[in-house]
Amino acid sequence: MIDSLTRHWPEYAIEAAGLGFFMISACIFGTILEHPASPIHQAIADPLPRRALMGLAMGLTAVAIIYSPWGMQSGAHINPSITLTFFRLKKIKPWDAFFYIMAQFAGRLTGVLIAAALLGNFLKNPSVNYVATMPGRYGVGAAFLAEVIISFILMSAVLLASNNPRIHRFTGLCAGALVAMYITVEAPISGMSMNPARSFASALPAQHWMAFWIYLTAPLLGMLLAAEAYTWLKGTDGVLCAKLHHQNDKRCIFCGYPGLPQNVTQA
Repeated sequence: MIDSLTRHWPEYAIEAAGLGFFMISACIFGTILEHPASPIHQAIADPLPRRALMGLAMGLTAVAIIYSPWGMQSGAHINPSITLTFFRLKKIKPWDAFFYIMAQFAGRLTGVLIAAALLGNFLKNPSVNYVATMPGRYGVGAAFLAEVIISFILMSAVLLASNNPRIHRFTGLCAGALVAMYITVEAPISGMSMNPARSFASALPAQHWMAFWIYLTAPLLGMLLAAEAYTWLKGTDGVLCAKLHHQNDKRCIFCGYPGLPQNVTQA
């Protein structure tokens, strides 16, 4: 444990910072688009284009984190379910997985608290409610199933793209595009979480725990199913590394090789 913490603390700190930035962005854009006093909210009455704008903002935020110098070093999981899935695939050591997940929860919560200090009552407003995730009008069952499906698709896309030498550099773009699409289309069903840390960070200050178990279980289930499907198709050797972006000169604490893994050739 001490050895992992001593050698890899920069990656843990980067994960925390990336998730904090993501939640600050989510809170700011959520307030701008959904608070009833916002001129943008008043100008766009239809919720669909507002969700599309929110999706674009968060998709671009995810892409910015993944392709940033810090994201290229940490691997930019920004999601405990992704970290646990790579742990299941034996691409992350136990203590690294533990500290990544702790950093992810801490970073997300810190981001929301910073946003709350900046936005005050605007973020507390029931129309924004700390951008908490909650089941939509179709109920808990539909929300759970939707979270499993979108998480399965996202993790499948990450595995297929990141392990393909022709398109691995576009993994972050694929993930960002899916985030944008999900927020636009799927959010009315489950609130579009895919991320236990993301839902926890909003639920704690909002004290909104309705069906919170969905966001703890469904994303992980969906991503683990994606891992099982991928290894069934490609075998365990088909997963090269836990980084989402590996075409760089940053150190890698997963495969130990800076830049591309040695058994991957550039397209």
